[in-house]
Amino acid sequence: MKLSVIILNYNVRYFLELCLKSVEAAIANIDAEIIVIDNNSPDESCTMVKQLFPSVKLIENKENSGFSKGNNIGVAQAKGEYLCILNPDTVVEEDTFTKLIDFTDTKNNLGIVGCQLIDGKGKFLPESKRNVPTPKVSLKKVLGDASDYYANHIPIENTGKVDVLVGAFMWLKRDVYESVGGFDEAYFMYGEDIDLSYKVLKAGYDNYYFGETTVIHFKGESTLKDIKYAKRFYGAMQIFYKKHFKQNLIFNAVVGLGIKLAYLLRKPPEEIKTKSDRSYLYIKNSPPALEKQLPMPIEISEVLKDKIKINSMLVYDFNMLKVNTVIKDMKHKSIQENIVFRFLPKSSKFIIGSDSATNRGEVLHF
Repeated sequence: MKLSVIILNYNVRYFLELCLKSVEAAIANIDAEIIVIDNNSPDESCTMVKQLFPSVKLIENKENSGFSKGNNIGVAQAKGEYLCILNPDTVVEEDTFTKLIDFTDTKNNLGIVGCQLIDGKGKFLPESKRNVPTPKVSLKKVLGDASDYYANHIPIENTGKVDVLVGAFMWLKRDVYESVGGFDEAYFMYGEDIDLSYKVLKAGYDNYYFGETTVIHFKGESTLKDIKYAKRFYGAMQIFYKKHFKQNLIFNAVVGLGIKLAYLLRKPPEEIKTKSDRSYLYIKNSPPALEKQLPMPIEISEVLKDKIKINSMLVYDFNMLKVNTVIKDMKHKSIQENIVFRFLPKSSKFIIGSDSATNRGEVLHF
């Protein structure tokens, strides 16, 4: 078997459905399997997977075992030569996996490969490519300067060697994953991807950022102005430094102070305006029930329009549009202000989207 796609899910049933439909399309011509590990979700994630995706291997954990352990459980049952560690709130292009196979099959000494990630508003996510977060780099990030944290030397659309990839999308050979011990289960949330990337580097492999395919990652990385995230980031870095660097009491004290300052200077979460003045439905056979759920004026089209009005919602119908086409259109329109995107999964009766890393997204049933 060529590929095992590993998806760890917790309580995002509708994002997971959209994700799985995109993955199924992307593995259509590949000898591949999909493994979903559910971390005891209180929603109907498991029921949905059983009903809509009977070929998916579903592992139902009895507790929320965290990111590292959950993924390790899935990989232990994987059969593919390659692994793709994938978040459930992602959408992959139809040719994402074939492009990566073509790229990585030619590489010797291959470590981890990441790709270009955009958020639910079409904006590039800088965590797609990062540098090793040395104590100095992390301290600067905690204090508000992330210039050395991200690998900005590689243009977004290019490909090149990089140190650290993000856990939302990690592509690597299964034997490499197993040879370095997989994700370290000392981490519960945050830092696991940094640790795995660094372990792979230390083992002598080359990590790559592959900018020639794009994946939507709705949630993105939280900001350090979010005190919960700041504390988790600090805690993860403490584990990372204890494991890989010499202990530094001065660093610990200064970073602790930085966390307190981040808390004191934090701003309330930005209110995301999701109510739009107009809606563009790029849709085939628009359901009347959906039109009734959208109180603003609606323009229905089967052709993507280049120019749209501000304060608009765009609804993309995957019954007629390919993910590649949608992502290209999102990137083009993301430069416009006050545009939000929603997505209608194939053969589904809901639209979904997310406009911020700090909220759970929006689902509208019809």
